[in-house]
Amino acid sequence: MRRALLLVCLALCGCAGLQGLSPRATPADPASFSAEKTLQGHTGGDWPREDWWKRYGDAQLDRLIGEALASSPTTRIAQARVDRAIAAAQASGAARAPQVDASADMTRQRYSANGFFPPPIAGSTYTQTQLAASLNWDLDLFGRNRARYESAVGAARAAEVDAFAARLVLSTGIARLYFQLARSFEQLDLARKSLEEREMLQRLTAQRVGAGLDSRLELKQVETSIPAARRRIVQLDEEIAVARAQLAALAGKGPDRGLEIARPAPQPAAVGVPTSVPADLLGRRPDVVAQRWRVESSRRAIDAAKAEFYPDVNLAALIGVQSITLSRLLDAGSAIPSLGAAVRLPLFDGGRLRGNLAARDADYDLAVEQYNQTLADALREVVEQLAALRSVHAQRAEVESALGAAEEAYQIAVDRYHARVGNYLQVIAAEQPVLEQRVARADLQARELDVSVALVRALGGGMEPAQ
Repeated sequence: MRRALLLVCLALCGCAGLQGLSPRATPADPASFSAEKTLQGHTGGDWPREDWWKRYGDAQLDRLIGEALASSPTTRIAQARVDRAIAAAQASGAARAPQVDASADMTRQRYSANGFFPPPIAGSTYTQTQLAASLNWDLDLFGRNRARYESAVGAARAAEVDAFAARLVLSTGIARLYFQLARSFEQLDLARKSLEEREMLQRLTAQRVGAGLDSRLELKQVETSIPAARRRIVQLDEEIAVARAQLAALAGKGPDRGLEIARPAPQPAAVGVPTSVPADLLGRRPDVVAQRWRVESSRRAIDAAKAEFYPDVNLAALIGVQSITLSRLLDAGSAIPSLGAAVRLPLFDGGRLRGNLAARDADYDLAVEQYNQTLADALREVVEQLAALRSVHAQRAEVESALGAAEEAYQIAVDRYHARVGNYLQVIAAEQPVLEQRVARADLQARELDVSVALVRALGGGMEPAQ
């Protein structure tokens, strides 16, 4: 009874060291992030699927992303981190179970004739043999080992979600670069068309100068624009070559794989925004989910640090045999059983335990605030991509209007030329605005595809809450 009372008193002494230590941060409630007015008119769609890239209807893009997810070093690095975190959790969980070891020792030794042992041992050589099995068990009465294990499990789950996030970053990066490659091909066609028109204009102007209808000033002005058009073609060729090499590297392949990439042919695909984005994004956005697991891991680390203030009770047992003669090793008299218990409680540690707990509290506060910021950033990214889509759609409407007007003016110039009321210079001059507006339209088409991918990523890239 006295021993039990002493243990209780010691435990209370240990608990007294916890006073004044506690985390201060509070995880944000997703419902507190109001977004209904901002998202009004954009909700009603479905969450992206895990194979979201197939919505663009480009088999070549499907193959590239499939190759990357299967063999890219990026995904393998992420998986290695998951494996390491799982192994750490398994090692931490082992401390909760009894530890059993077996040993076998054999020593050949001559005993001194003038030593401790009397004859016939003194002066003789014997082989000392021991066979034993030992048991050690930390009873974990205050949950220290359990809390450490649960903290490691939380870290492992965060690593698993980080692996999904790495796959999402890789796949969206490939898609966005692929769409830029499509834009470069489109711009290259327009640049070549522009060069053809400028070269034709140069020939016509040279003819007019020869006929005395224009001066050499007009000819030089036309000639000046031709090198710029050729430089633009060279720039676009470079963009295409670099994009192909980058895509091959992202797929985990050599540069020659990039040479096999044909001209992309993606189809526009609308991305809707589901309802209840703030609440549902909590379980569908990888970085938010991973940070939430880190918060849980930090909370369990606090529990483990608190358990350090309490008594630690260990049981130990050993069963075995020992003999200096091999023939008598298994005799009953050679048995060496033992059983023991140990209770340890830190009384004066110079503030080490309080410092450790304060550090765990700070880690928790940091994890919580990072979680809160991650959730706010996730909603911000969704809104930013929606704003970008609105802007792209509005700009496309204006470009289509300007392109229609330019094409109409160009057709009028062509009709006048056919009717012999205008000259071909007027036709070429009227075609330049058409080419400029088509360049702008190609840029906006690529921008729309890019923003749609960014929105898919902002919405979690198809991660399901169950994952």
